[in-house]
Amino acid sequence: MTQRASRPSPAPAHATGDDLLVLHTLRCIGFSGVGSVAAASGLTEPQVESELIDLAVAGLVTRTAGEFGGWGLTEAGRAADAERIAHELTVSGARPTVTAVYERFLVLNPELLDLCTAWQLRPDGEGTTLNDHTDHDYDARVLERFVAFDRRAEADCAELSDVMLRFGRYRVRLAEALTRARGGALDQLTDTPSSYHSVWFHLHEDLLATLGLTRH
Repeated sequence: MTQRASRPSPAPAHATGDDLLVLHTLRCIGFSGVGSVAAASGLTEPQVESELIDLAVAGLVTRTAGEFGGWGLTEAGRAADAERIAHELTVSGARPTVTAVYERFLVLNPELLDLCTAWQLRPDGEGTTLNDHTDHDYDARVLERFVAFDRRAEADCAELSDVMLRFGRYRVRLAEALTRARGGALDQLTDTPSSYHSVWFHLHEDLLATLGLTRH
């Protein structure tokens, strides 16, 4: 009996080192505290703080003290991130997948922005008014539209994380924000740094940075 040739196993998803993960997370979420970087990256706060200290010694990040202080990239840090992320994309062989997902993202993005507007404003007799969330039926309809949207976005996030593990964190963060909103935390769709819209914005920044593109 003739044996069939076995199909090659798919290449494992590329894992990002913790130093680059922290640097790139800061690139995508902007000036932030240790806790925000940890929440976005999936690392612990001690891990993040240790990496930030090393990156600061290397001149790639800087810390601003005070109540509203935090960490941000230096110009050297931004250049280093761009170079290292471009190299990561090349060695992982993930460019075709990331490019394809980004093209679909551009279709989804206006829909997400429309949903956010619908959550913040609701129709009245003469146009729209600020949504004070007293119309529970209206909120429920918009929330279900978010749920339907998220099901579509989930497949793209999964495709990204299949080739680059760091993208898997977006799926977790989006799902957590939506779960909190469905549980009654209404600000978790559009109005906080951990909201669905904020995480989506970070994903947009990551796709642009990974592909070496600029926001128009």
